Amino acid sequence: MIMNSNTNNAVAVKEKKLTDKELKSVFYRSIAYNSSFNYERQLNLGWAFSLMPVLRKLYGDDKEKMKKALQRHLEFNNITPFICTVLFGITSAMEEQNANDENFDTDSINAVKVGLMGPLSAIGDSLFFGTIRVIAAGLGCSLALKGYIFGPFLYLLLFNIPNFLSRYFLMFEGYRLGTGFLSKVEESGIMDKIFKGAGILGLMVIGAMVATNVSVPIKVVYDQMSLQDTINGIVPNLLPLCLTAFIYRMLKKDVKVVYILAFIILFGILGAAIGIF
Repeated sequence: MIMNSNTNNAVAVKEKKLTDKELKSVFYRSIAYNSSFNYERQLNLGWAFSLMPVLRKLYGDDKEKMKKALQRHLEFNNITPFICTVLFGITSAMEEQNANDENFDTDSINAVKVGLMGPLSAIGDSLFFGTIRVIAAGLGCSLALKGYIFGPFLYLLLFNIPNFLSRYFLMFEGYRLGTGFLSKVEESGIMDKIFKGAGILGLMVIGAMVATNVSVPIKVVYDQMSLQDTINGIVPNLLPLCLTAFIYRMLKKDVKVVYILAFIILFGILGAAIGIF
């Protein structure tokens, strides 16, 4: 019994466990995750830099293991920064398991990273770039166009508060749930509800932006009646809607943005020259 107790104590002493200190350090470093970029391995330097507190805690006393860990995390890496910490958390949990299990397959760490980069990036881009940024920009630009100096600050707050909150909490959730994170999220069905609600809200904001920020001022007057007022009396903001639909149609046909911008500029200059605008 004494021998077993001593053996258990020895094992307990050797076990390495990450703490909130290391996870918070990874969160802070992840803010600079996409500040370094190269065409060969994309964001691998930012990834390795962000994960260093975890690697030092687990392999700091073994240079050979640290070397191999750095080699693992200097492979190709690219994930949208707004949701990258969930993958940092999952990777940290796997590295911790590897540090305490000599039979752990280290190839599975990169396999999980590569497998999750695409799906997680799709979630992060659609939620932050496709929804939150559109909403924040719409509200911020509306205030700025009316002369309120708070407009740009509102945009920064609306976009960055969810950004940093998601990074912070996903770091700990990713570590706590490990590789079972995505399966648990998928089983709960909560992401589908979030995407549906965010999509509806995003479309509403885009519609409001078209009505408030797109202008097609027509100066044509017939029999003391403005053509602009007549069209707005039938369908308010019909001309901005038609212009936006036309641009969207050109984008769907893979017309280059430069050509579309050139067309808008030339069309505006020509219309002003002949007195339509």
